[in-house]
Amino acid sequence: MVVVERVPAQAAGAPTVRAAPAWMRSYVRGLRWIDACAGAVAGACALHIRFADPLETPAGHGYLMFSLALPVLWMLVVAVGGGYARRFIGQGTEEFRRVLSAGVVLTAGVAVCAYAARVDVARGYVLLALAAVVSASLVMRYAWRKRLHRMRARGRCMRGVVAVGHPESARDLVRQFRREPYHGMRVIGVCLPPGQAAAGGEVDGCPVLGGFADAAEAAERAGADTVAVLSCPEMDGVELRRLAWRLEKSGTDLTVAPALMEVAGPRTTIRPVAGLPLLHVEHPELAGARRVVKGLFDRASAALALTALAPFLLGLAAVIRAPDGGPALFRQTRVGKDGVEFTVYKFRTMVVGADDLKRGLRPVNEHDGVLFKMRRDPRVTAIGGWLRRYSLDELPQLINVVRGDMSLVGPRPPLPEEVALYGRDVRRRLVVKPGMTGLWQVSGRSDLSWEESVRLDLRYVENWSLTLDVQILWKTWSAVVRGAGAY
Repeated sequence: MVVVERVPAQAAGAPTVRAAPAWMRSYVRGLRWIDACAGAVAGACALHIRFADPLETPAGHGYLMFSLALPVLWMLVVAVGGGYARRFIGQGTEEFRRVLSAGVVLTAGVAVCAYAARVDVARGYVLLALAAVVSASLVMRYAWRKRLHRMRARGRCMRGVVAVGHPESARDLVRQFRREPYHGMRVIGVCLPPGQAAAGGEVDGCPVLGGFADAAEAAERAGADTVAVLSCPEMDGVELRRLAWRLEKSGTDLTVAPALMEVAGPRTTIRPVAGLPLLHVEHPELAGARRVVKGLFDRASAALALTALAPFLLGLAAVIRAPDGGPALFRQTRVGKDGVEFTVYKFRTMVVGADDLKRGLRPVNEHDGVLFKMRRDPRVTAIGGWLRRYSLDELPQLINVVRGDMSLVGPRPPLPEEVALYGRDVRRRLVVKPGMTGLWQVSGRSDLSWEESVRLDLRYVENWSLTLDVQILWKTWSAVVRGAGAY
């Protein structure tokens, strides 16, 4: 969603500045303590490593003073760089990016000051101290964020949202926030278009608080922190500006979801043309140098992983073969980039001849759409259930990545019969290589509906980047360890 800056209201008086919730103030205080502790620990470690006893030499006195000042200095640099901005709390990479930028600024500042003062600085101390303070801050901030996510999973530290839009759009927003509570947003009411805001109505359990014209007053009555305007033709620029003016009086935030819901920020820029702020959307980069880099990264990482895991993989193969003497590997035809078929490798998790038994189980399919899934599939062996729970059956797909059939991150590799049922939009998944993991893997796995799986795959296709790949790989570990949605 896009946060809209409030336009100063004419003749409306001074806008109200709403105090931040207690949990948010506490969270930001925790970030400051984290950075202060990181500065103290980094300064002490660098001083101890570089100087056995800094008080023995005159030069050591200066480094001791810098170490003592580093916690405060680090907090100031992070604050100036926006590292405590409340809009980045709990999600996204912007908070961490700003901490990294603060580290670069502090390093450059120390270098410039040393050059201007013609002071010979011990490079080892500086590099140790500044690298340590940045690393310590990032690690502790990540742990602090995870603590917040656990609290949000229990329904705490949430921001109340009033959704303004059509019932279908509001329902999608309600379900997405419920599915991903770590965002910290909870829809507490809905405002519908004129004629649909019936008294006593509800949208997926959220009460209807009125029509579009009642959004500001409804948000104030409900105690909402944010009003989220979803894509709808009735809410044009004039009405949106008027709503912003009304929300300004109560200090309620306003966010707007553009029509291009699945296009990420890096692909969009605002270009003022003739006084109008036009949203320019770049085409997704489906070829070129960045794709070559992604391919090299995938193959090199997969080759290293295969080498490191070889003894473990051989052990798993022996365990799989032991009960029935069947093959350890399962080979299956899947559809890859541009509709080209390839053979995928997985550890066998089912009894021999499982494909022949699948026809009889079609009537009890528990998944919607074109996928076949059963939570208690009778074909799955005992060791197979354990392998699936922790996605260990997917490890042989590293061979496919090395061969170039697959990527580490991408859409789910579909079966030919699934592709035969694809509509025109769904075929967009085939413009990139399928992946061992993806947004579908870290967002619910088999618990996702067919429509949600497609939406996540298309989102990845439209917004892929090497940075996003690294984020998904990082999140895959926690998703696999939890074992949620795996069957």
